[in-house]
Amino acid sequence: MMSDFLTLEGKRALITGGTQGAGAATADLFRDLGARVVTAARKPLDGPSDDLFVAADLTTPEGCETVARAVQTRMGGADIIVHMLGGSSAPGGGFAALGEAEWQAELALNLLPALRLDRALVPGMVAQGAGVVVHVTSIQRLLPLPEATTAYAAAKAALSTYSKSLSKEISPHGVRVVRVAPGWIDTEASVRLSERVAEEAGTDLAGGRRIIMDSLGGIPIGRPSKPVEIANLIAFLASDRAATITGTEYTIDGGTVPTA
Repeated sequence: MMSDFLTLEGKRALITGGTQGAGAATADLFRDLGARVVTAARKPLDGPSDDLFVAADLTTPEGCETVARAVQTRMGGADIIVHMLGGSSAPGGGFAALGEAEWQAELALNLLPALRLDRALVPGMVAQGAGVVVHVTSIQRLLPLPEATTAYAAAKAALSTYSKSLSKEISPHGVRVVRVAPGWIDTEASVRLSERVAEEAGTDLAGGRRIIMDSLGGIPIGRPSKPVEIANLIAFLASDRAATITGTEYTIDGGTVPTA
């Protein structure tokens, strides 16, 4: 249902990582608010086909080219790009456990797709004199966990720095660039992680969640963010209600980061 306060009616949006978790919640909300949304994933969707879904591996230059081309041919360009794609498959064990392959994989997933898609699609925004780019970073760039997230955190820090530089270059041309830095998000993947931690610690699911929150230094509100809560922030920032917001980062983490 359309909101009188917030609308994305008629906007053309690309949302990477938009088939699960906070990405799926964001894609759903954008559609509810009136936007046409292209999403992409490595594997085709189950169920009915969607002409605005693109099967592509965004960790490769070829995959990014495929998605950018689909945005141009199916929607005529983009008014909003939300770079939700991210994650980590790096092993634990600290910096010594990270070889060349692990570093390349983390950069290929968490940094390079945004650079490549922006390079392909942002010039069209500049030409039309309007647009919004949202880079989803992470509080891990400020609070890396040395045992497990060094490469992921470094890639997200690089994404944040790139985003700030891009904002300074293209904001004068009417294209806003903002960053959203989530903390722990309550997704299916986080439930599986909690279950695994609980099993290893000999406790229940609630105990596993508590262990994870403690490893982050605590979450003052006592729970992770819900995917739709991340989506709500992104939708506001992408809307005309945020018309003078650019070049800055918004943390949404339940108070995890201990400083302003």
